[in-house]
Order: sequence, then structure tokens, then C-alpha cells
Amino acid sequence: MNKTVNINLAGIFFHIDEDAYLKLQRYLEAIKRSFTDSQGRAEIIADIEARIAELFSERLQNERQVIGNKEVDEVISIMGQPEDYLVDDEIFEDEPQSAPANKSRASKKLYRDTDNSYIGGVSAGLAHYFGIDVIWIRLTWILLVLGAGTGILLYILLWILVPEAKTTAEKLMMTGEPVNISNIEKKIKDGFDSVSETVSGVAKNVSDSVSGAAKKVDVKKQGNKIKSSSRTFFDTVADVIMFFFKIIAKFIGLILILIGASTLIALIVGWFSLGAIDVIPGTDLVGIVNAGGTPVWLASLLAFLAVGIPFFFLFYLGLRILITNLKSIGKIAKLSLLGLWLFSIIGLTIITIKEVSEHAYNEHYIEKMTLETKANDTLMVSFADNDIFKNPFYRSNDFKVATSEEGKKAIFSKDLRIQVKSTTDSLAFLRIEKSADGRNYEKALDRAKNIEYSYTFNNQELVLDPYFTTPVSNKYCEQEVLITLYLPVGSVVYFAKNTESFLNYRTHSNNIVSSNQVSHYLTVDSDAVICDTCETEEDEENDDIEINIDMPQVKINDKGIEIKTGDNQILKIDENGINGNSENVRVKIDSTGINITSDKETEENKD
Repeated sequence: MNKTVNINLAGIFFHIDEDAYLKLQRYLEAIKRSFTDSQGRAEIIADIEARIAELFSERLQNERQVIGNKEVDEVISIMGQPEDYLVDDEIFEDEPQSAPANKSRASKKLYRDTDNSYIGGVSAGLAHYFGIDVIWIRLTWILLVLGAGTGILLYILLWILVPEAKTTAEKLMMTGEPVNISNIEKKIKDGFDSVSETVSGVAKNVSDSVSGAAKKVDVKKQGNKIKSSSRTFFDTVADVIMFFFKIIAKFIGLILILIGASTLIALIVGWFSLGAIDVIPGTDLVGIVNAGGTPVWLASLLAFLAVGIPFFFLFYLGLRILITNLKSIGKIAKLSLLGLWLFSIIGLTIITIKEVSEHAYNEHYIEKMTLETKANDTLMVSFADNDIFKNPFYRSNDFKVATSEEGKKAIFSKDLRIQVKSTTDSLAFLRIEKSADGRNYEKALDRAKNIEYSYTFNNQELVLDPYFTTPVSNKYCEQEVLITLYLPVGSVVYFAKNTESFLNYRTHSNNIVSSNQVSHYLTVDSDAVICDTCETEEDEENDDIEINIDMPQVKINDKGIEIKTGDNQILKIDENGINGNSENVRVKIDSTGINITSDKETEENKD
């Protein structure tokens, strides 16, 4: 049994096998010895340890996995042995250095280069990534801003989304260089050399301030000063923008948590409620409409996974937004949930196809019964009373599960239709057409045969049941019953008021009785019915109302408005007021008031 050691490498905890730990310890000590006299030794070693920790993290599938010799050997092969590199530059500075055997060109990663930035380092990072001069990237941004105006928004998005290259390893990956001991050392030493050159340049600038060369250095110094000032300004702007984006992100994270949590709670409650499927009223209908026969628990479980897993990740995403240091659930858990989700989607697809296939075919089963009704006989048709439905005489395609007279559960439905046709036969007959769906013709016909429908005929009175039944095992598959009553020409039929909803609202396809003809005695003709008691009502309905309106003559001009009717009544509206004249009365309305006179008053004044 091997011993396990817990180590802290660059701030990350790892479980490592004892043998692997000893190998890693010897490797790190060899690196430290090789950099004993090197400038920036501490920073080089810290970056090397950070890179090793990053490589270990990439190889761990979960937090509890133990690092063994295999993982240590893989990391050492990537980083290289200390003896592969020439640490002391002064010893062999005149001899060319040979590259190590394991050195290879690494793939580039997109980072922001803030060391060479004017604003946020986006342009410099893109220049490194595409391998072109940064000036072309900056010119492109200027054209986008001046042209379409979308350059500013795009730059801000890249500024927010693209991370900054902070560590030495990230700066190496930004330029596409392998992250190994040699390149880490070189990068850090270049940084120290740059600082040294800057200090030397400043000293030279002070000593040669009078000379012309000093002026050139002053120009460079001013350029660096401008770059530094612009960087400070835009860094401040970036901090303000990032502050508001963080607030918005936190709010979005809270919304995602609320949506995900509420949906998951509702799914869990609904899923466990299916365990009480025989207790909750109405839940027994779930199995009735399940024509495919898929177990309810399986369908509900697949539906729970198909809906619940995306909302779980939505909830988890909200937590990651709110809690920045939240630990990951691990690759195994993510892949497992993804696999379950795909499995549930496939399962639901199969169940849906199976259910749809149960309605692929429709078949009919017909029964015929002769009625002792001849010409000149009067047949009374009505529906029997029942307590199964709340509104028994209202046709619908709804159904319910109830106990039949035999004490067994059955499906009750009011999906009935009645139509009437004439026949040249001497006796009337009843045609009952039962139909149902199925995955094939045989299954559909079997379901249609299992429909039970009853009626009674006695003394020219036909009493129909307002519903039909079928066993629960038959499932609900669009079962219907069409009742066609064939009556001899010359016979009389009377439909009771409770049959109105089950008759067609109009006559068509040889159907000679409509729903508005109930409660009337109808004489059957060859292609219609004669309603003697409907004539008065029809006449009243068809009475025409004549309204004669004499339209007045209207004249409008610059003098005013003149309206003249057929009986010589004239109304004038002009600058003198309103004047109305008829055969006997005259009306005048102006600034002096209202004056009304008649012919009778005029004659009296004359006398």
C-alpha cells in the first residue's frame, strides 16, 4: 500500500503518491540548483511551479484523484530537464545554443497584452494571436469605429471576455512559445534586461540632456509618458465598466438561480406526486391516454431528466456567477449528467414515436338493426337519462372513467353523432358505425369492436344512450360512434329536444334533418323532410319589412345650405340665420330671436 502526500503547489492542493512526490521534489530541487546564480531566481521558480500546477490540474479528472509517477513523468517531459538548458549565459555566449529535443511549437492562446497596450491590450493580443504587426489591428479598429460604428462595442466585449496575460506562462502561450524552463527563464531575464535598459536610458538622458541625442530620448520618453497616461485613464474606465458589468452579472446570476431552483422544485414535487397516482383524483386518466403502454414511472423519469438537467445547469451557472470561488462539480459529473440528458431525450423520442404510431390507422366496425317502422308510421327519437355526465345531453369528445353496471371500470364518452337519411326500403333500420385508432388495421378494428353502445326500441319509440363505453384496457384512441337512421319515404319522425346537440347543425351529404328541426314532426321525403309545424315560424322569419324613405335634396354653395324634401319643406341656413318653410308653418332663427308663424295666424291678422 503506497503512502499519499498532500502538497501545496502554487497555491493549489494536490494528493500525490509518495514515490511521485520524491521524484517531483528531486526535479524541483535540480531546477533551483540550476538557477542559483541567476537573476530573478525566485520569480523563475515561482512561474515554473505555477506551470507544473496547471499541467497537473489538466490531468486530474476529479479533486480526489492521486498524482502518480505517470503524471509526473508527463509534466517533466513537457517542462524539460534542467540540464537541457544553458543557464549561465556568460559561459557560452559566443557559441550557438542548441534547442532541446523535446522543444516544440505550442499552440497560441488569445490573451490581452497589457505590457504593449494603449487602452486594454486587445490589439496587441490579437496581433500576437494572428502573427501580424499591431499597427494593422489598430488601423482596423479605427476603420470599424469610423465606418459602421460597431468597433467600440466589439472592442469593449473583447476587453471584457479576453483574459489578461499576467503570468510568465500566459505570456508565453500568448506568443505561441512552449512553456518550459528555458522559455520561462528567458522571458523573466528579458524583463530584467528591459528594466536595466530603461534605467540606463534615464541616466543617459540626464547626462546628455543638452545634446541632440538627448532630444531623441526625450521624444521617446514623452511617447512612453503618453502611453502610460492613456493606459491609466482607460484602466480607470475599464474598472468602472467592469463594476457595472459585475452588478448586472450578479443580478443575472440571481435570476438564473431563482428560475433553476423553482423549476427543479416543481419537477421534484410533480415527480413524487406520481407515486400517489391512484390517490389523486384525475391522475388515473394518465394511463388511459397512454395507448403505447409505456410505464408511467419511466416516462415521468425521462421527462424529469430531460427538463431537470438543463435547469440544474442553469442553477449551477447562477451559483458560479454569484460565487466566484465555487468549486466545480467535476468533469465526471458533467459528462454523466450530459449522458443522462441525451439518454432521456432519446427515450422520450422513442416513447413519442410509439405513442404517435398508436394513432396511425383508423378502422370502422358497423352494426345494422331493423326497426319496425313503415311508411305513415311516426317514430319518436330521444335520449335516455343518465347520471354519468354532468351535462348528459351535450355532445363533446371528452371522456371519463367510471364504474359500469357490471362493477368494472370503463371509459365513458359522449362522442356521438346522429344523422338521418331516407330509404326506399319498406322498413326503417339503424346503422351504428364504431371507429377507433390503432398502430395497425387489426389493432384499430379490435378497438372499434370493443366499443359498446346500447339503445331500446318499443312501440315506435327509439331511446338512445347518450354515451358509449369501452374497457379501460382498450385505452382511449379517438373512439367515435356515428348513428345513421334510415327512414322509409312517407314516415314521420320526431326528435326530442335532448337530441339537438348530437344532430348536425345543417343538412348535407344526404343528411335530411338538422339540429334546428328538433321538437317538430317531420315527414320524410326522398331527399328532404317536410315540416308542417315549421311553416308559420318560417314565414315569420322570412317576412320582409319595407321601409320607404324619401331622401331630401341638399344644396351647398357660397350662399349657404338649402335642404328641400318631397313635401315642399325647405330649410335654409345662410348669413341671415336659419329659415324653415313648410305649407303651413315658417320658422326663422336669427340674432333677434326665434320667430314662428303659421298660415292661420296670417289670415287672422289680415281680418
